[in-house]
Amino acid sequence: MRYLLYFFLLLSQVAFAQQKPNIILIVVDDLGWKDLGFMGSNYYETPVLDELATKSIVFRQAYAGAANCAPSRACLLSGLQTPRHGIYTVGSSERGKSSTRKLIPTQNKKVLPDEMLTLAEVLQENGYLTASMGKWHLGESPLSQGFDLNIGGNQLGHPKSYFSPYKNPNLADGPKGEYLTDRLTKEALQFIEQQRDTSFFLYLPYFTIHTPLQGKDSLVQHYKKKGIQDGLGRDPNYGAMVSSMDANIGRILDKLKALKLSNTLLVFTSDNGALAYLSDQAPLRAGKGSYYEGGIRVPLLFHWPDRRWSARQEASPVTNLDLYPTLLELIDIKAPEKKSFDGRSLAGLLDEDKPLEKRALHWHFPVYLQAYQPGQDGSRDALFRTRPGSVIRLGDWKLHEYFEDGGLELYNLRRDPGERKNLANRRKSKTRQLYRLLTEWRSRMNAPVPDQLNPEYDPDQP
Repeated sequence: MRYLLYFFLLLSQVAFAQQKPNIILIVVDDLGWKDLGFMGSNYYETPVLDELATKSIVFRQAYAGAANCAPSRACLLSGLQTPRHGIYTVGSSERGKSSTRKLIPTQNKKVLPDEMLTLAEVLQENGYLTASMGKWHLGESPLSQGFDLNIGGNQLGHPKSYFSPYKNPNLADGPKGEYLTDRLTKEALQFIEQQRDTSFFLYLPYFTIHTPLQGKDSLVQHYKKKGIQDGLGRDPNYGAMVSSMDANIGRILDKLKALKLSNTLLVFTSDNGALAYLSDQAPLRAGKGSYYEGGIRVPLLFHWPDRRWSARQEASPVTNLDLYPTLLELIDIKAPEKKSFDGRSLAGLLDEDKPLEKRALHWHFPVYLQAYQPGQDGSRDALFRTRPGSVIRLGDWKLHEYFEDGGLELYNLRRDPGERKNLANRRKSKTRQLYRLLTEWRSRMNAPVPDQLNPEYDPDQP
């Protein structure tokens, strides 16, 4: 019945939409860079995605626009850096114990403003039927941001349960015990089936693998038999959730094949790194919430059968800010003149293997994010995954700046992907170069830098 809400819109758009390829954008929640077989895991079992990777363009150095959920999604859907939309974290920016925060952080926004022109809005305006199925986390509903259909999306960042009843006002309960990842896939398959004769944009942001960790019992038992192995996997529910996600992507691929929808561009990625205490991303350091590589590097692949791309591994550093302009160029839609992007189209790289021009990648985080497991997050200190600061990557070099103490950390990612050897004092000219570029970028972005001292800060607290 819900599809009748936009039935008449569909009829008016069919003739136009048939000329355009379909797009499926899958964003898994908290999936680590190395949580997949084709990305190097010997523990998590992902046969569907491993096989898909052999027919896709896989980016080995892809990044999220931010190290946690809401800001990363805001970057992806708006194509804009965090200072432009003001979403830096989830909830309050005053995370952690006040006496341990030296600065008063920048105030955080929780809703992506409607005036931000999203990818979905541009596609909708160009004849696409658009659906969001899963986690939204950028406001009450995606329906005000260019989506015709919303299944399960609201302000919440994680489900109350992965098993029905879901207690989600935007997702009707299924049979008792129905699994959420299966259910979202079922909704996606219905949508694909019903829109097979038009062009659609399916945004599928699975809630998995965000906590609460709840896997199907059969898969949980399977991973229990594998054992908890240091450096590989630490929770059988986590492994079960990874495997369920993989199997459900197989269902989507099977549906596309059965309907002969080979003119469908499928993009697969994650919103940020994995929780460090749950899934070790070695050799990368830290995890979700950190701006070390483990917190922001993510898997990314593009698959498009009709385009006949040569399957390959790409080493170019890219970011989810690039997805918006890339998708528009690939399907030959011009962005509105008023729309600006902080990312860059990868269409030339994908279509013709044209190398990307050298550029700097930036991250800005003027707030606090407390540790999940003090001392186990791989972060700069035991109390916070991230303190206020900015980061720049240029070529093999990456510079971290921390606003509380002016600390600088310089790493060569080619030689030291784990960011263990701080070269800031040994390579002073490189440090100065990147620091200058970083401060110039912040000025162009009008990025806020907190400088007001917190009167509750206790410098003598351990």
